[in-house]
Amino acid sequence: MNKTFTTLLSLSISLFSFSQTQITNAGFENWGGSGSSAEPTSWNSNKTGTGLASSGPQTCFQETSAPHSGSSCVRVETVYYILAVVNGNVTTGVVNAPNSNKSEGFIAATGSDKLAFTGRPDSLVGWYKYTQATSGTGASAEQAKVYAVLHSGDYYDPAAPVNSNHSDLSANKIGDALFVSPAANQSAWKRFTIPFTYVNSNTPAFLMVNITSSNNQNTVAPGFTGSGSKLWVDDLEMIYNPVATSVKENDFTKNVKVYYYEKSIYVDFLNKTSETSMIEIYNATGQLVSTQSIDNSTVNTIDVSKLVSGIYMYKISGKSQGKFGKLFID
Repeated sequence: MNKTFTTLLSLSISLFSFSQTQITNAGFENWGGSGSSAEPTSWNSNKTGTGLASSGPQTCFQETSAPHSGSSCVRVETVYYILAVVNGNVTTGVVNAPNSNKSEGFIAATGSDKLAFTGRPDSLVGWYKYTQATSGTGASAEQAKVYAVLHSGDYYDPAAPVNSNHSDLSANKIGDALFVSPAANQSAWKRFTIPFTYVNSNTPAFLMVNITSSNNQNTVAPGFTGSGSKLWVDDLEMIYNPVATSVKENDFTKNVKVYYYEKSIYVDFLNKTSETSMIEIYNATGQLVSTQSIDNSTVNTIDVSKLVSGIYMYKISGKSQGKFGKLFID
């Protein structure tokens, strides 16, 4: 019995994990450069941008004080510089500022400056904190943004050209996900989740992720003249729904009913016996996150309130009854 479940679960998790590409250095633990040129590995700020971008102020910082997890996270900060407000930014692409007209600025994923990515995730999740600017017109309307684009070939953000600043490569977009924070301070780490919207069934080749403390990389809130908005981001993760397997469940699985409601998983053995079984719960990467003995003679309640939202696999194994499957925990 246990051998059967081990085989079925291994196959299920193997298919579940197929093509589950993740973002490089998504926890912002690894950094390169020094001083004002320090940047997270595989990411870029304006300091490694083109045109006027690299001559601007530092807007991307390694934050080692109370990250969500690990030893560091990224902080981006909107800064006033000479005669203009420069948006805080960090991106997997390259920041381009061809001139002093902010509306012509853009982020490019071209040539070798593209992040390879072949998955089709269902959503992007992460953790953020945010502090709005404290002065200046429009400060109370400031919002942070995290934008992810799955694409083939080269891509620009914004996709629409302004004064012929770049070509129109919008046809290369396969899907995107957008998070815009509330126009309010967020002092404690808060989880965000954003679904991907796909425009076609193509397999992505690349991913662009753009993070900014002022809503978008071109302009801040309308009429905004202040600076100082700060955005902290940590632990980005792509979430995938399990791939349906071709394995047909044995008849004994019909004797066990499993469902989720209000932060708990319920297991009801329809063929009640005096036996005990074991339930194991695995996260999206196949890691065992919970295990518990359950009673075959009653309806069992498993508290999962400490688990983060997402798709989970479960395996129930016993002497004569068992089941495996998936659940979404919110």
